[in-house]
Amino acid sequence: MLKKIKDIMSKKQKPVEDENLDTDNTSVTQEDSTATNDAEQPEKKEKKGKKMSKTEKLQAENEELTIQVAELKDKHLRLFAEFDNFKKRNVKEKLEMMSSAARDTLSALLPVLDDFDRAKKNAEDESSTEPFSEGVMLVYNKLHNTLKNKGLQPMESTGEVFDPELHEAITEIPAPTEDMKGKVIDTIETGYLLNDKIIRYAKVVVGK
Repeated sequence: MLKKIKDIMSKKQKPVEDENLDTDNTSVTQEDSTATNDAEQPEKKEKKGKKMSKTEKLQAENEELTIQVAELKDKHLRLFAEFDNFKKRNVKEKLEMMSSAARDTLSALLPVLDDFDRAKKNAEDESSTEPFSEGVMLVYNKLHNTLKNKGLQPMESTGEVFDPELHEAITEIPAPTEDMKGKVIDTIETGYLLNDKIIRYAKVVVGK
């Protein structure tokens, strides 16, 4: 009888042990999964950190490229402005050179005009025996008109108030009338302007 009771008790104890084994296995499985999750988390954090650093790198490169573009644009504008100034300066120098060349040529012709003017003035005198022929008058008028078209213009001096910026006083003489004091009484050599710039001052006699 006692033997039968022991056998029954031993049979009842076996499932309990199995249950304890199952419980132990479950806890082990949970610990393994927790350990696996803990191991995976640093890897995810590392990947996230890599993504952030890559974004920051792209932003830095973008800022650097923006600065480079701004510098190149500024350099381009400066070069364009310098080239534009160079062109203007070059054109100005050419015009000045052409004007200077014309000035030298016309200045060399002024004595010829003086001779023509004196010859014409003598021919117009009633006591002159050398009249101005029609052919010479045509040449005289043509020369004057040609030079006038080039910008040459004679000064009107006689009877004008003496201006040291336009006139060169040769001498002073007593003025014939009160209103002629300080004015040009006679013009010894005509002054000329070329494109509104003086190329020769008028030599005059001033009343005092």
